[in-house]
Amino acid sequence: MPRCGAGKGKHMELITKAPKGTRDIIPGESEKWALVEDVMAGEAELNGFSEIRTPVFEHTELFERSVGDTTDVVEKQMYTFTDKGGRSITLRPEGTAGAVRAMLENGMYNNGFPIKMYYKTSCYRYEKPQAGRMRELHQFGVEMFGAAEPAADAQVILLGKSIFERLGLGDDVQVAINSIGCPTCRAEYHKALKTYFTAHREALCETCNSRLERNPMRILDCKSPVCGEIAKAAPKILDYLCDDCRAHFEKVQSLLTAVGVEFTVDPGIVRGLDYYTRTVFEFISTRFGYALGGGGRYDGLVEEIGGKPTPALGFGLGFDRIMLALEEFGAEFPDDGKCELYIAAMGETAQVKAFQLVNALHRCGVAADCDLCARGLKAQMKYADKIRAPYTIVLGDNELESGRAELKNMKTGEKKKISIGEDFIDAYLAETTAQEDLSF
Repeated sequence: MPRCGAGKGKHMELITKAPKGTRDIIPGESEKWALVEDVMAGEAELNGFSEIRTPVFEHTELFERSVGDTTDVVEKQMYTFTDKGGRSITLRPEGTAGAVRAMLENGMYNNGFPIKMYYKTSCYRYEKPQAGRMRELHQFGVEMFGAAEPAADAQVILLGKSIFERLGLGDDVQVAINSIGCPTCRAEYHKALKTYFTAHREALCETCNSRLERNPMRILDCKSPVCGEIAKAAPKILDYLCDDCRAHFEKVQSLLTAVGVEFTVDPGIVRGLDYYTRTVFEFISTRFGYALGGGGRYDGLVEEIGGKPTPALGFGLGFDRIMLALEEFGAEFPDDGKCELYIAAMGETAQVKAFQLVNALHRCGVAADCDLCARGLKAQMKYADKIRAPYTIVLGDNELESGRAELKNMKTGEKKKISIGEDFIDAYLAETTAQEDLSF
């Protein structure tokens, strides 16, 4: 018979530890993430993109149909469950499919093309956790619908490059591009791949053998070292492009060159999702040797999930990897505290007064705080220093009686008497706001 309390320790461990492959982004770190998000969103909005927010889960069929049933994502990595209504539901493994579904469901195509949207979201894939690649992965993505011209490809690639430049990673990030053609020219390419890989069938992994008949291009994306080595000598898609796809790809290259974007053509880029067509690209960190993001065209996807034929393209950037890169490069983030003025109080009456003053400051958009933990004066001042409050005020009986208190600049040590009466806000702002330079 198990003893009383057996297993309690294990149970407590489960409820006090984040699930494997996930992590908390805590205060002090979350502010850095928010700044990076703001940079990304700002660049997207400069290019005419607007934010969209989609559900964290969708019907499983959406991802099976869009991402492709021969991909690692669908075959191995999706978090899928049956809800209480008997429906198969999947946590989103990527952002594009949900954006396409939302565009169609909400009739956004009625507003005219191109439709441009961006999102900041979390995606979920059951894979081995590693540095910069968790089971809950954070992503910034953009999608554009209705633009078939090579200029749209170039604009989206340029947007991604601009984001990295704004983040200070421009010199480290290399743009690599490829074309994987359209269904017409890919048919011949698939035949060539099938012939090549069939000759190496015995050496291929079990998954790649199953893909040989269904979609041999997916073998090019296999993470097995053996399959990867075999794939190096496989036929290249660029040798099989039709005239239209070749012309499209050449135009993309000429436009990128015209705006000074350096790039390399990498025939090995095929991307890990089946919906891609024509232009595909990656933003590769030269220091880390892996992609910080990537994307491409998916001209057939809208039609595949029930819409009218609509050209489309986009990209996704991996927040987790980008934050690692920024840390590696020693990126400097503002170290401002959350509190501009801390009001310490001695005694119950002073505490009430401090609470009133803090509330008045909040109404004027000034970040302020006072004691909420019944601490003594010394502990309050220690806390004010810990939260890096630039200014402090101490309230006691003398200050309440005179209606004035000392405003202390914590950096310089300078002290000035100010009113704590009805004109407190004006007095505080007069002392803490830099005088406008009126010189010409």
